[in-house]
Amino acid sequence: MHVVITGANRGIGQALDRTLRSQGHDVTGTSRAGGEFEPLDVTDSASTRALSHRLDSRPVDLLVCNAGVYLDKHENLADGYPAEMWAQTFAANVTGVFLTVQALLPNLQLSRTPKIAIISSQMASQERAPGGSYIYRASKAAALNLGRNLATDLHHIGIAVGIYHPGWVRTDMGGVSAEISAEESARGLATRFAELSLETTGCFQTWDGRPHPF
Repeated sequence: MHVVITGANRGIGQALDRTLRSQGHDVTGTSRAGGEFEPLDVTDSASTRALSHRLDSRPVDLLVCNAGVYLDKHENLADGYPAEMWAQTFAANVTGVFLTVQALLPNLQLSRTPKIAIISSQMASQERAPGGSYIYRASKAAALNLGRNLATDLHHIGIAVGIYHPGWVRTDMGGVSAEISAEESARGLATRFAELSLETTGCFQTWDGRPHPF
């Protein structure tokens, strides 16, 4: 299986890259910085198109939209959350998902069992709204909505779409007090990706296989 992972240079993306490679899959990891990974800035349509051109009509069996940012962790409601932070976050966490899917759609259609996995968050849930982190929460809710609508539109061409909460993970984003390691999250997510099908398309699940409230 050929897998493309955005944001594979750190955190959950890096753990997914290593986990899926260890399972014998052919993985194309991407990073905005390039380096050992394919260069990809998900916020730039020219960059996503360039990746598709470099893959040169190569089938993509699984696209993992993982790249994202969490910029407003320490903002306050009184005078924080500047407009440019909203724009930067949505460009990476929402528009970036759409542009990547759009650019790689021809590659996905070359696969016999194509799948898209969107890494969202429990912070996307409208049923769980403890406040704070308004920009990140809104962006992940938008990514969830995007995934659900893609699942509808892509069903007729055989592309399954799943949306996933990776858990509270010990990464730079999740912090040292988080509940699980990136490796544990990646192993669970890899199992979820393997289970994804047209029968379950549009699902919103946790890393360990539980349905997540919308």
